[in-house]
Amino acid sequence: MNSMTGFGRAAAALGAATVSVRVASVNRKAFDLKVSLPEAWSELESAIADEVRKVAARGAIQLRVELAAAGGAGEVDFDEAAAAAWLARLRNFAAGQGHALVLDAPTISAVAGQFRRRVEPPVVAEAQPVVLAAVREALAGFAAMRAAEGAALKKDFETRLALLAVHIEAIAKRAPAVVTAAREALLKRLREAGLDLRVDDERVLKEIALFADRCDIAEELTRFRSHHAQLGKLVAGGGEIGRKAEFILQEMGREVNTTGAKANDYEIARLVIELKNELERIKEQIANVE
Repeated sequence: MNSMTGFGRAAAALGAATVSVRVASVNRKAFDLKVSLPEAWSELESAIADEVRKVAARGAIQLRVELAAAGGAGEVDFDEAAAAAWLARLRNFAAGQGHALVLDAPTISAVAGQFRRRVEPPVVAEAQPVVLAAVREALAGFAAMRAAEGAALKKDFETRLALLAVHIEAIAKRAPAVVTAAREALLKRLREAGLDLRVDDERVLKEIALFADRCDIAEELTRFRSHHAQLGKLVAGGGEIGRKAEFILQEMGREVNTTGAKANDYEIARLVIELKNELERIKEQIANVE
């Protein structure tokens, strides 16, 4: 099981320059990849996408490839010698006018910007093996992070699945008592109304049978248990489970709602609320799973 949230980075030397790769992802129902790289290497996008698909099936993924001069930061560098010479001329000019030149950070930055130079990307044939190796390294860290978060999510799912089983079995145990309680309540109301009818009276039996039919939740319990077992196998099996799990949770929620509507019992209603709470928590977490 993998989380859809991940991050990875890598760097590699390419001649006199450095290739840096950064990859990050967040939740998304589909696979949504955006690749950013120097224009001269645009034809590498397809090969990079193939590498990403090997480790991710869902999520909004951004992968950025940058080229910088060795020891530089970012794609843009500047000619230090030329900038220093220009600053020296400014000092001499200021001194000739009888003023001291005070250099602050914005001024130095502006001067450096006038002498910036762009690192020329090597040709694709030369760059491709280095770039793809860096991409694979970044993706390895990215995949490891997604797997670690996925393991934590799996543990949480297993705990919540166990709670669901406890609640549904408590409902199953309570269900037979609902009809008995209804029969006793009916007889009590009849006695209070001055109608001394026996338990085996046909009219009483008919009324109880109708009530029992209306509040019968056996089918809902059976379907819920089946969905619960399917979800358990899905979580245990790992892999890409997000879409399937979302569908199963939707069906489980439907059975719980029907159970709550039909049961007509306070204790079952309380347990239904507990089930809904746990299902909602699982849904929130499943949204993070690939």
